[in-house]
Amino acid sequence: MGITTFFKNIFSNTDKSINTVVTSNDSPFYAPLDLLNSIYNRISTDVSLIDIKHCKIDNQGRFIDEINSSLNQCLKLSANIDQTGKVFIKDLTMTMLIFGSAVIVPIEYTVVKDSSSNELKDIETMRIGYVEDWYTDKVKVSVYDEKNGNRRSVILDKVDVAIIENPFYSIMNKNNSILRRLKEKTRLMDNADYNNYSKLDLLFKMPYSSKSDISGEKAKKRFSEIREQLSSSNIGAAYLEINEDVVQLNRPINNALLEQVNDLTRMLYSQLGMTQGILEGTADERTMTNYYSRIIEPILINITDEIKRKFLSKYAIINNETILYFRDPFKLVPVSVLAEIADKFTRNEILSSNEIRQKIGTKPSDDPKADKLINSNLNQSKETIAEYENKEVWYIRLGHSL
Repeated sequence: MGITTFFKNIFSNTDKSINTVVTSNDSPFYAPLDLLNSIYNRISTDVSLIDIKHCKIDNQGRFIDEINSSLNQCLKLSANIDQTGKVFIKDLTMTMLIFGSAVIVPIEYTVVKDSSSNELKDIETMRIGYVEDWYTDKVKVSVYDEKNGNRRSVILDKVDVAIIENPFYSIMNKNNSILRRLKEKTRLMDNADYNNYSKLDLLFKMPYSSKSDISGEKAKKRFSEIREQLSSSNIGAAYLEINEDVVQLNRPINNALLEQVNDLTRMLYSQLGMTQGILEGTADERTMTNYYSRIIEPILINITDEIKRKFLSKYAIINNETILYFRDPFKLVPVSVLAEIADKFTRNEILSSNEIRQKIGTKPSDDPKADKLINSNLNQSKETIAEYENKEVWYIRLGHSL
């Protein structure tokens, strides 16, 4: 059976369908900052803390083992010369939230083809880009070129890149979305604060009428003198004549911008399923569980499904290869409850003792029983132990582990 192997780099490809144009020098991976960057940063950080792996599953879709492939190394260890796997996923999520979609672009990869037309793409490095223009079967992507330090606009086939769309596009990225309205109101409020920064909201009472032209000019001249004294004084003080007086307003004249910003912020939090406590780190376990199920998991499902659809061949999918994400369920559990959970998991033979020790950061035990799914609270008979050992040998022969 003939096998053909060839190496590709998208920036050295001379195909006419790919047009590379050097654009402005930009950061290698981080997307432009936004007014609501705290929300973007919180979500993208939480997504990056969840492991995404290239895995082997059985016919029932259950996890068997992790596949040591170049794609798995990109997702876990190093995606490119600048980014680790975690930073890569954070960059992916941040770009997706800001632009509405993000593109995973394989920069260097090896394609293996056999005589049966089965194709295997082994990705060595990849980067995040954002969409500049859409076509029927292609997409124009702005992606960083590490060889010259510039971003390049590259036209690529949609089947060769993973396009991750924001599941909250209608809330965060549409022209009339809540987030767009909030950004605009925040900008207007910042401009109003900047224009009114030096205002004192004071009234000067002159000892004469300013209705006539002569007295009006005299009042303007006197006001200019007082303003010059205030601006030139280090402590902001000025002197007044004996008959002059100052009247302070009870409160500054405000508009409804601040109230509108607060209302839009509450609407955004309610539609996303977030609370202020999540950003502050004071949310309880139930709130965090709701946050992970309503915000983090939809993003992870979009990422894993698109990577599986674009970067795994049909041959690999038929052979039960897939992309899965794994969230540690013990992260939100307080220490006072962890001991009870560990007892229930080991007693009901769900996790072994060494697996529990790994979750709490303790080195595994050398006791052979610590790797077995046995209820240590019960005395095991010799027949049960012998049956377990025979079952263990049989599983090892099948290439599995207990």
